[in-house]
Amino acid sequence: MEEIASKLQADGILKKVIAPGKGELSTFPDGTKVKFHYRTSLCDGTLLDDSRTMGGHSKPMELILGKKFKLPVWEQVVTTMKEGEVAEFTCDVKHTAIYPSVSMSLRNISKGKDPLEGQRHCCGIAQVHSHHSIGYPDLDKLQANPQPLVFTVELLQVLPPGSFQMEIWAMTDEEKLGAIPQIHEEGNALFKSGDIAGAAEKYYNAIACLKSLQMKERPGDESWIKLDHMITPLLLNYCQCKQIQGQYYEVLDHCSSIINKYEDNLKAYFKRAKAHAAVWNEAQARADFAKVVELDPSLESSVARELKAMEERIREKQKEEKGRYKNLFGYSGKAATAAATTG
Repeated sequence: MEEIASKLQADGILKKVIAPGKGELSTFPDGTKVKFHYRTSLCDGTLLDDSRTMGGHSKPMELILGKKFKLPVWEQVVTTMKEGEVAEFTCDVKHTAIYPSVSMSLRNISKGKDPLEGQRHCCGIAQVHSHHSIGYPDLDKLQANPQPLVFTVELLQVLPPGSFQMEIWAMTDEEKLGAIPQIHEEGNALFKSGDIAGAAEKYYNAIACLKSLQMKERPGDESWIKLDHMITPLLLNYCQCKQIQGQYYEVLDHCSSIINKYEDNLKAYFKRAKAHAAVWNEAQARADFAKVVELDPSLESSVARELKAMEERIREKQKEEKGRYKNLFGYSGKAATAAATTG
């Protein structure tokens, strides 16, 4: 163990064991899956991330060793640990400069957002030195002023190669492309069975996977367009799930992004129209429903039903608001009369 600590220290990593692990140290061959919880702090103790609370749930980090994770130092430190061990690693800035973009992706994932949201089409080092906001003030500050970080790691499980099913993020690009249709079908099956959350997660994982592949292509090139045509139906299915879950503004954002690229996408207009109607954007809903009929006149009766339902909801809302105001003014009038009488 002293030899391991010396090697780490020579590479700018200081290890401090907080709780010893159990058993023998694994050899960690490529393809090993490791599960661990982590806390990331500045050297002054300021907490940046905690996998136990990120996104409101406790989900451990998972890595497949040898798959070139964006933050190589995590692979380096976990391979010095036994299962069950808790250790603190203070890492020089050469190991941590890329952390803001890694953290951004992990935070986005924990919130159910696109893990690539906020990233540019550039390599990691170029991104470190760019000055655009990545959406989190503490990470913007760290990006502008890279510094050493402290990772507190609890190694939960070490799974040797072949002892687990490979997840999509750990596949090669070719394997990912081959797996997408199956994931799409799994999402559809979950949706039909009524498991909307499960279906949404399947669609989201497939979308994130395709977007990661798309990031490697030049926007507008044939291969980029091909991937985008695979993303679009998955995104529309995802929007259907979000609509059912009441996440209307997310539906609006995604459908608008599709329409900006594909002006004749009927399903995007229909879903966006329903989302507008749900959040009381009457004019926008009517405009989108009109576009649906323009693109496919056979849907006129379906659109008429949606418009009728929206108008009924609006009338109910107006009636409700009128009743509230009436009660409010009625109470105020009684209060004023009582005050005048007692005075």
